[in-house]
Amino acid sequence: MSSSIKRNPTREVRIGSIFIGGGHPVAVQTMCATKTQDVEATFAQIVQLTEAGAAIVRVACDSENDAAALECLSGKIRELEPKLREKINISVDLQENYRIAERIAPFVAKIRYNPGHLHHAERETPWREKVRWLVSVARKHDLALRIGINCGSIDPSKKAEENPIFASALDHVSWMRELDFDRFCVSLKDSDPANVLEINRQFAKIYPEIPLHLGVTEAGVPPIGIAKSRAALEPLLFEGIGDTLRISLTVSNDRKKEEVEAGQALLRDVAEGRRTVTEGWKHEGLNIISCPSCSRVQNGRFVELAAQVHEMTGYAREYPLTIAVMGCRVNGPGETDHADLGLWCGPECVNLKCRGVLLGSFPYGEILDKLKEQLDLLIARIDEKSL
Repeated sequence: MSSSIKRNPTREVRIGSIFIGGGHPVAVQTMCATKTQDVEATFAQIVQLTEAGAAIVRVACDSENDAAALECLSGKIRELEPKLREKINISVDLQENYRIAERIAPFVAKIRYNPGHLHHAERETPWREKVRWLVSVARKHDLALRIGINCGSIDPSKKAEENPIFASALDHVSWMRELDFDRFCVSLKDSDPANVLEINRQFAKIYPEIPLHLGVTEAGVPPIGIAKSRAALEPLLFEGIGDTLRISLTVSNDRKKEEVEAGQALLRDVAEGRRTVTEGWKHEGLNIISCPSCSRVQNGRFVELAAQVHEMTGYAREYPLTIAVMGCRVNGPGETDHADLGLWCGPECVNLKCRGVLLGSFPYGEILDKLKEQLDLLIARIDEKSL
């Protein structure tokens, strides 16, 4: 299917049993929403997502207990019938604990690190030395790396740059070249489709040989999450940009395969020449950002809350405001700081912010009323200015 899509001549990178770049088909991937330490549930989801067509399945790992669970998962995967086992390619998502990479390296095909997160551990160690160490782990264990840069968790030293995502990417690619390591791909993700388009076009122009993983981060609940993703990914794919992709949706665990199905549908449309979005597509009115369900979500009610926010705010859909509903500590702080109203969901309570200022922490049962109060205040100010 995706082999018929026009492709830029990026270099070939092996990830387990598949290759990306080098003219190989665009690979659809996703991420487990189950808790990594729940081995049975995570194993079942890996199998389900692979059978749905995911060429790469990502699993979060941030502790020794996560690493032990990943080792158990690897053992269970080895017991599968060869035809299915060979289709499973696990990518691990490193968080602040980047040193866990060496512990989990024997059980995965790829390691994704976020430049922003490298600053949260061993702060006295320069980031270049941390990356040098990750590259040594990848070489030793025959792994691929992904430099995964996300607007919600920017490298602190780059925040003052005009385009911090792009600036971070240039630094890390330059360092990879100095290390003479080329078995890596890059992702440059933003919650704004227009920014995703611009950044990936810029990068592909400067580094046409480096494989790109495409995605709109925190795209939200379907169908708007699919529309936002297509707004950025479809034009890029028609231009030959992109070697892997993910459609990031806020859905419950049992619906996780919808990300894979949405990605496959996008690739079918591009392969058959069908354009479903207009260049320059822009979200009008109220913009609700919500992160995809993943194993880092601290309370499963987050997914239900995101849907409730969409429903409750219907009366405000014409107002040019942004609400961010975030389920974890990874990208939650950044996205909620940038939004007009932000909900950062914890285990028991939800932190409510207004334009980066924390207003308080409220139980899940009270947060919708508190959000509506603040939304009405912002709407009143907009209406007052328009008189």
